[in-house]
Amino acid sequence: MLAAGLLLAAFLLFLVMRLRGQGDGEQVRVTVDGKTYGTYSLFEERKLCIRQESGTNVIRISGGTVWVEEADCPDGYCVRQGKIHRKNGTIVCLPHKLVIEVTGGGDGGQELQPDAVVH
Repeated sequence: MLAAGLLLAAFLLFLVMRLRGQGDGEQVRVTVDGKTYGTYSLFEERKLCIRQESGTNVIRISGGTVWVEEADCPDGYCVRQGKIHRKNGTIVCLPHKLVIEVTGGGDGGQELQPDAVVH
């Protein structure tokens, strides 16, 4: 009975978090090695070529979506993550320390902030 209650609570928490992140975004923030590379409108056509010592990523913003079009990382997982457009959507390329985040879109300009940091 306790296990069923815990599973139900976890499922409800998942639903709340999932619904909170719903909605189309307005901007794309690109971070490289923990530093903001740039913030771009999700509604302006753009192609970014990010070259670093670790490799190259080509990011495409088009039609209200963003995706990694090309990458020379060993696993290519960032390319396979596909297109994103919902706020809080994220694409990560770990070998190149690249993070693409969709932000905005009805949240009053406020970003979600972590309530705790664990080291």
